[in-house]
Amino acid sequence: MTNLKKPGPPGEQSMSLSTRAARVLASTTKTPPRMQGISPRWLLRALEWVNVTGGTFRVNRRMTYTVGDGRLEFTNIGAKAQVIPAELCELPLLRGFEDEEVLKELASRFEQSEYQPGQLIVERGKPAEHVYLLVHGKADVLGRGEYGAPVRIDVLAGGAHFGDRAVVEDNDFWDFTVKAITPCIVLALEQSVFEGLIARVPALRAHVERYKEQLSRPVDKKGQAAIKLSAGHQGEPVLPGTFVDYEPKPREYELSIAQTVLRVHTRVDDVYREPMDQVEEQLRLTIEALRETQEYEILNNRDFGLLHNADYKQRINSHTGPPTPDDLDNLLCRRRRTKLFLAHPRTIAAFRRQCTRRRIDPPAVEFEGALVPGWRGVPMFPCDKIPISKNNTSSILAMRVGQENQGVVGLYRTGIPDEREPGLSVRQMDINERAVCSYLVTTYYSAAVLIPDALGILENVELSG
Repeated sequence: MTNLKKPGPPGEQSMSLSTRAARVLASTTKTPPRMQGISPRWLLRALEWVNVTGGTFRVNRRMTYTVGDGRLEFTNIGAKAQVIPAELCELPLLRGFEDEEVLKELASRFEQSEYQPGQLIVERGKPAEHVYLLVHGKADVLGRGEYGAPVRIDVLAGGAHFGDRAVVEDNDFWDFTVKAITPCIVLALEQSVFEGLIARVPALRAHVERYKEQLSRPVDKKGQAAIKLSAGHQGEPVLPGTFVDYEPKPREYELSIAQTVLRVHTRVDDVYREPMDQVEEQLRLTIEALRETQEYEILNNRDFGLLHNADYKQRINSHTGPPTPDDLDNLLCRRRRTKLFLAHPRTIAAFRRQCTRRRIDPPAVEFEGALVPGWRGVPMFPCDKIPISKNNTSSILAMRVGQENQGVVGLYRTGIPDEREPGLSVRQMDINERAVCSYLVTTYYSAAVLIPDALGILENVELSG
């Protein structure tokens, strides 16, 4: 028989019941099972969700002519860089051109140059005779203010390009200056080289003519096909006729899926139900994991993830490296009714350090009864699913949400069989020959950006500043 008395020093007799023995008769106070990795999931809470009854959500937009504003990717052998030929189709000039041999020849004709901080890549007023591809580094795009002082228009980073119109127009001049902020590697194609290739390749010549025709079409400031109107007229002039054109191939979002099979032995369910339901606790933790995966995919999925679906005109870079109040103002002013910022907790800490250096203390913002960091009255939600790159940089997202606001919306399907939560079902499957019961846990989801300016990203912000 086991002795439950706690042994004392040699020669000393225990005078009371030990705590080890007392636990045999006592019941314990327990917590439900805990799990690391459960986050607030602010994004899922802040999005407005649309029920997709047909499994596919189509976003219809007006016809837009400003296509091909993508970024380019490069390869390198040692210090020599070269653009990937197929990536040249990201230039507006070459969007839709499919002759691989011509693209390979074009890629081989780019010449590499390097610029140190402060050097001018192009200068305002000088002849525009090249198309430039920024392989690596960061550069300022500078214009001229009303009184002649230089004004920063934009910040370019690796993958950007400019000057594609320069090689198809004659006697034109740069209307801006591009100055290197960091050491920059640039590829340049001279206009005469491009014109020589046009003269030899009829397919390329026809493609460039179509591009020029597209440039001549009337568009509004958003690049959409213009709606002709008349205003301020007197008398009885002939009013312009018009129509609203639509995109011929609108974007369609199919619902994605996350699933798993939860297995529980029937003996566990039958015998060990008290004081906590074992199946319910297993399902609760499984659903938490699925919801974490759902938020991760809405941000990072290469098909519908927000980090990959922001329009390139809505992607900006920080002016100095770390995220500053000026950078967030620049991000904020690009859309109306911004509902939220979303950033990694370390990015928020980097932003707060910059505020401290400027002696700014942004007030917290209330959201659903909780106080969260904010800027200009817009809540800044932490999200550890936004990646941090190997060189210690990350991104900050800003978005408008909801269908009525033409913003970002979450997509799900409700009313599915055995629905436990909106868009999530738990179906009991068969019990196998080992008396193990299986439950199929499924959730359907996606996200859509209704118009390009609903989502913006401040990219390549440094976290160590």
